[in-house]
Amino acid sequence: MKSIKPNLEEFLIKVRSCQLCESHLPFDPRPVIQAASTARLLIIGQAPGTRVHQTGIPFNDPSGDRLRKWLGIDRNLFYDKTKIAIMPMGLCYPGKNPKGGDLPPRPECAPLWHQKIRSYLPDIKLTLLVGRYSQIYYLGDKAKKSGTETIYSWREYLPDFLPLPHPSWRNNTWLLKNVWFEKEILPFLCNQIQSILRD
Repeated sequence: MKSIKPNLEEFLIKVRSCQLCESHLPFDPRPVIQAASTARLLIIGQAPGTRVHQTGIPFNDPSGDRLRKWLGIDRNLFYDKTKIAIMPMGLCYPGKNPKGGDLPPRPECAPLWHQKIRSYLPDIKLTLLVGRYSQIYYLGDKAKKSGTETIYSWREYLPDFLPLPHPSWRNNTWLLKNVWFEKEILPFLCNQIQSILRD
């Protein structure tokens, strides 16, 4: 007898109960994801930070404030799962990097969950690849040698993907050096978001 595929809400219960990386994590696993089958925009980031881990709300930190400003939308729309899905490369907080910042997303996570979750999101019109990890994973050989080159070549990846820098304060210097990002990409991005999310 053929098994029946669970609906997305049922499947997300399974995702949120994942313990695969438990022995590698500094805290108990707490996968953070936002999704509904009607979502039209997919945001793929890196991994939750400590504040996101504590609250269970994706991009619930200063990086999220900057990302929402880039998108030209408020918190209410950003957290409307019927319109916007948010799925980091690593669903759990990976821990601190002794050299500074957080550790990379756990490598087991995306291969295990991403394709399965995306199969529940048939209406996605655009996927934002926020940060280098998602760009390498999703663009593969089409990703350039550096994140800057990849983002500069953003038109090559449309209409499916749009690469963005991570909105962390750690990228403030990058943003100052690459003024074309705010002048060229952000106006296009805001227009796309308005078109995609329009009722």
